[in-house]
Amino acid sequence: MSAVIHTIIVEDDPMVAQINCQYLQRLEDFQVDAVFGSGKAALDYVRGNSADLLILDVYMPGLSGLELLYQIRTEHIRLSVIMVTAAIEMETVEEALRLGIVDYLIKPFSFQRFQEAIEKYLLKMNLLKTCQTANQTVVDQLMHTSFSHDKESKELRKGLNQKTLDYIFRYLKEHPRQKHTCESLSRVSGLSKVTVRRYLNYLIEVDQAVSSIDYETGGRPRVLYRLR
Repeated sequence: MSAVIHTIIVEDDPMVAQINCQYLQRLEDFQVDAVFGSGKAALDYVRGNSADLLILDVYMPGLSGLELLYQIRTEHIRLSVIMVTAAIEMETVEEALRLGIVDYLIKPFSFQRFQEAIEKYLLKMNLLKTCQTANQTVVDQLMHTSFSHDKESKELRKGLNQKTLDYIFRYLKEHPRQKHTCESLSRVSGLSKVTVRRYLNYLIEVDQAVSSIDYETGGRPRVLYRLR
């Protein structure tokens, strides 16, 4: 089992906060440690408690979401932030980006879009934890640059995320001699086995990867994947 990802929700609308909680409960390894309806209460909490991820609204009474985010950065509190808000002003989006958010979701949003934001967070954290030194490929992944390959890219099926596909493709490309399974790729990516399998099947469909059966396991056969 992967490490639990401790998450805080800061949202003054109880219904939206509940939806965010329900969405997180549908994902593996995420635990909602606290829900706050004000930025001040959330700031007091993160000053004394460790967490991994903050789901943050902008419009709140007292301390706004941007003011809370600015204070978190000023005090060097290590916390990843996904904005979930109705704020559509470009200056608000720009300021949130300057303060280093992972993603910006505009209400109302679907579970699919929420999941994409979570996948982006997981992939970024995995890169930062597993790469001892940076190269251009790693930096491109952190900066959300899509991969390029020789075969013409086809339109992604609904429900798939380009950045997640980029990561899996890059990992397969950089480790051609390893025997890759859904389980092994799940461990290195932080994604669920079901999610990994969807992307591997897509790569097979667009003729980027192939699968084979490994019977030499001493037990149940396993499916192996590699790039063409």
